[in-house]
Amino acid sequence: MLDVITIGSGTVDAFVETKDRLFGKASVKENDLCHVPFGSKIVVDGIRYDIGGGGTNTAVAFRRLGLDTAWLGKTGTDMNSKKILELLKKEKINTRFVCTGETNAGYSIILDASGHDRTILTFKGSNNELSSDDIVLKKLKARWFYFSSMMQESFRTSVKIVKFAEEKGIKIAFNPSSYQVSKGSSHLKPILSRTDILIFNKEEAGILVGDDNIRELLKKANKLGPKIVVITDGRNGAYCFDGNMFYRVKAHNIKVIESTGAGDAFAASFVTAIIKGRDIQTALRWGIANSQSVIRHYGAKNKLLSMNQLLKELRENPVEVKGRF
Repeated sequence: MLDVITIGSGTVDAFVETKDRLFGKASVKENDLCHVPFGSKIVVDGIRYDIGGGGTNTAVAFRRLGLDTAWLGKTGTDMNSKKILELLKKEKINTRFVCTGETNAGYSIILDASGHDRTILTFKGSNNELSSDDIVLKKLKARWFYFSSMMQESFRTSVKIVKFAEEKGIKIAFNPSSYQVSKGSSHLKPILSRTDILIFNKEEAGILVGDDNIRELLKKANKLGPKIVVITDGRNGAYCFDGNMFYRVKAHNIKVIESTGAGDAFAASFVTAIIKGRDIQTALRWGIANSQSVIRHYGAKNKLLSMNQLLKELRENPVEVKGRF
């Protein structure tokens, strides 16, 4: 019996350091834009490679925090697929549920500009092709399933896994993407109605339930089925509602080096606390501490904390949680 199985994507990420060469102002709304002139050759400062994807990011986070963890996802036979599996084995993550297909593994190009949020070009590849024929449901023995964003055939398979989880009393955590929430609550109802913990960011919450203040966003999302709803809000920290009480955790004012993987770190740490029987305040503290470790460095996994490191971080830099806001 595993503690948690993560169901989600695995990718190879290429971080391209562009400074401010690709950014400018839009002529109409004066928003920041990433722009690449046609026919141009743009010199970049460097490229770093790492393993990413919501499924593998959270698997590593769970494992470093001491949970017996497996990843359920689909790769190909290309070199990038091998790199993903090598990383998982190095992190001592169970890979017996990994499926192999003919399509290459996912790949992302992350345009990282100083002073701006990153822009990502992503190829989903084999991540979209997880089929119900690839898995044997009765072998998925775990206390929790953690679902990150899955699309196309993989989403349909996720719905079947959720139904199986309900039958077996397996708890569910769900971290949808902006692409998924843009399809509406009816599209996500088969998962949301069975979800124990829903974690997403403020923008995604607004897309799913309509633009509103944070308390209303939490309450509206809670009415869709999740027992606990968490909304992250970047530098403003995160908010939570369990059907009775509202909570807010503040983020420290720190320099952000690169934000890729911060949401995954927060979500996995929050869910880990709940799995270990801690309260919501503790879960919020763990989420902030691990996500802020990640954003101080390049790569979604490089600075994910062990349990001892996380507790040490919180002793040295306490995190404030309010029961009302």
